[in-house]
Amino acid sequence: MNRRHFFQSAGAAAATLAFSACRSHRVVDRIPGSFALAGCALPPVRVSPEREIRTIAGLRPYRPSGFVVRAERIGDRLVVHNYGHGGGGITLSWGTARLAVDMIPQDYRGAVGVLGCGAVGLATARLLQESGRAVTIYAKDLPPNTTSNVAGGQWFPFFVVESQRRTPEFLKQFVAASEFAYRRYQVMVGPRYGVRWMRNYVLSNDSWSEGALIGRESPLRAMLPELRDLSPSEHPFSGYKYVRQFDSMLIEPPIYLEAMLDEVRAAGAAIRITELADRESLRSLSERVVVNCTGLGAKALFGDEELVPLKGQLTFLLPQPEVQYATLSGDTYMFPRSDGILLGGTHERDVWSLEPDLAAKERILSRHREFFENFRSC
Repeated sequence: MNRRHFFQSAGAAAATLAFSACRSHRVVDRIPGSFALAGCALPPVRVSPEREIRTIAGLRPYRPSGFVVRAERIGDRLVVHNYGHGGGGITLSWGTARLAVDMIPQDYRGAVGVLGCGAVGLATARLLQESGRAVTIYAKDLPPNTTSNVAGGQWFPFFVVESQRRTPEFLKQFVAASEFAYRRYQVMVGPRYGVRWMRNYVLSNDSWSEGALIGRESPLRAMLPELRDLSPSEHPFSGYKYVRQFDSMLIEPPIYLEAMLDEVRAAGAAIRITELADRESLRSLSERVVVNCTGLGAKALFGDEELVPLKGQLTFLLPQPEVQYATLSGDTYMFPRSDGILLGGTHERDVWSLEPDLAAKERILSRHREFFENFRSC
C-alpha cells in the first residue's frame, strides 16, 4: 500500500506538509511563524545527486492492529504499555502518553520508571512529572541515537493501523490520542522545540474518499485546518487531476528531542543507560510502576509477536529556505526542514536492516526530480 492509497483508505495515517494556494502572487500572513505563497509561485525543489547531504533509514514499530496502550501486572509491578505507533510515534506521543499516565492509579504517588527515550518515552516522562511523580528513564540509547531521530516529524498519524484491523475501541483511543497531541504541540510552536505550521499538498489522479483521514468526513477533520481542493489555477503541479491542501505542524526531531531531553532532566528525571533483556529484567528496577515505551524493542522484551519493523528511508538535500511547503504524490513525499530538504518514500515491512537501499534512493531522487521539473505556470 503506498501513501496515496493509504491516505484515501480508512486506515490510520501520516505525514506530508506544505504551504498555501492563494490566487495572488504575494506573500500572505496566515499562521504565526508561517506564510503562504501564491499557488503558482511555489519555488520548486532543486533535486540532483550533487545536492544530497545524507541518506538514512529507520525502523518504524508497526502493529497491524494498532498501537498498544494497556496495563498489566507482572509480578509485583504495574506495567503500562505504550508502544507500536508505526509511522505515528512523534505525532501521537503526547496523546498515548496521556492515555498511559491515566492508567496509573491516582493515589499512587511513588516513582515511575519509563522504558525508552524516544518521542513516546520523553512525552510520557514529562506528563508523569507534571502529575507530580518522580521519574527514572531506562534506555539503551538517548537522542540523537533513537528511532525518533530518524523520523520525518510531520504531525499526522501515518501507518498506525490496517483499516481492516481497526476496531471501534481502537478508533476511540486513536482519536483521543490525536486530539490531545494536536493541542499539546500547538503550545510548543516556535524555535525552542522546532515546531512550526506548514501547508500540505496531497496529489492524486483518483478521486478522494471522504471518509479517509484527509477526507471531509475524517475522524480527524477538526485537526485539518484549511482543508480544501484546489483548481488548476491555484497550484503548479502538472499531471494530477486532484490536489487537496491542509495545514499541519512540522516537528523537527533533532531540535525537538534534544529540547525534550533537556526539559525532563531539568525537571529532575534520572536517566539510566541500560538494556533490559526480557520481562524478568524488570525485577532489577526499584520502581513499582513502569511505563513501557520501548517501541520495536517490545517485541523481544515483552514477547509481542505482532510487532514488526516497517523500514523507511529518507534522503536529505541541501536546505532551501525559500521552500516552505510539502508535497505527497503516490509513494513520494517532500518536506523542508532546517537541516535539509527531506525526500521519502519507502515502507518495507519486516525488514530489519538499517542499511540504506541505493536503488531505492535513486528511485526517490528520480521521481522527485521529474515532479519538480514539471512545475507549470498558471
